[in-house]
Amino acid sequence: MTLSINTNASALVAIETLDATQTSLSNTENVVSTGKKVNNASDNAAAYSISQQLSGQNSGLSAVNSGLTFAAQVVNTTTTAVSSILTDLKSIQGLVNTLTNNQTSSSSISDTSDSITQTLNAINVIARNATLNGVNLLVNAATDGVGIQGTSLTYLTSLGGDTNVISGLHTEISGAMTSGALASSFSYAKGSGSSLTDALGLTTGLASSEAASANIFVTSGNSLNTTTFASGASGSTAQQMVALIEQAITAMTTIASKLGSNSSIISSMSSFGTTLSDNITQGVGALTDADMSAASAQLTSLQTKQSLAIKSLTIANSQSQSILSLFQ
Repeated sequence: MTLSINTNASALVAIETLDATQTSLSNTENVVSTGKKVNNASDNAAAYSISQQLSGQNSGLSAVNSGLTFAAQVVNTTTTAVSSILTDLKSIQGLVNTLTNNQTSSSSISDTSDSITQTLNAINVIARNATLNGVNLLVNAATDGVGIQGTSLTYLTSLGGDTNVISGLHTEISGAMTSGALASSFSYAKGSGSSLTDALGLTTGLASSEAASANIFVTSGNSLNTTTFASGASGSTAQQMVALIEQAITAMTTIASKLGSNSSIISSMSSFGTTLSDNITQGVGALTDADMSAASAQLTSLQTKQSLAIKSLTIANSQSQSILSLFQ
């Protein structure tokens, strides 16, 4: 082997080996520190591209799932309100029975009527307060001064843009009052106001933000409203009154069933979205996550190679100094 002070072939080979080892070591240290074998496109262009697409889908699913969570909260709030309203309607049902049993006593009619009116007020208050983030599904207008901004709920059910809408419950309630066998027992007339009790036909001309001062069952003279509930082919006054409140209960029960159906759909879609998101996360991990046991072994190997390369370079550098002994 030719000795030269200008060209040290052994040192060049040692330097190349050390540089390659340093590059591999740096990459491995990056893998160990991040836990990922693919951090950017230069690591693996195909895997990086696919992982980015999947991550984008996962972000979209996260938004869908958040929307479903909000929708579930709105539906649950409304369902709770409907349950309370049904309880109040059943109370009114008992009061109507008391009213018709004491129809000859003006004072008893007045006291019972006041209780009915107060309960109707409670129903409207519950309906107004069933509001979450400005959404209320029971009122007919978004101008009652309690922060209601919308009376319908639209929520995404998939990344493809599929949606479900819950709206028009106030209109459905008044519509339900004219359906079914009980409806033929009385002459239902929807109130002209926007309150829930107007939709149920229990008040008239009452806005959702107003307090009731009267009810449909009793006149201002503290007598039964025999004009609206006239005895005849539809039954006695008492029978018609009872039929009206029973139909109101039926109408609200129908709304409760619809809300329950939507709650089931939301729960199912939310569960599916969570599972799908987990699967995508696992897919991204399979493409980009590092095998840490393998990375640890490789790191140890490269650190050993680095030490050996440095030792080889030291030996190669010392060879040129041996030329001095030839001139002594």
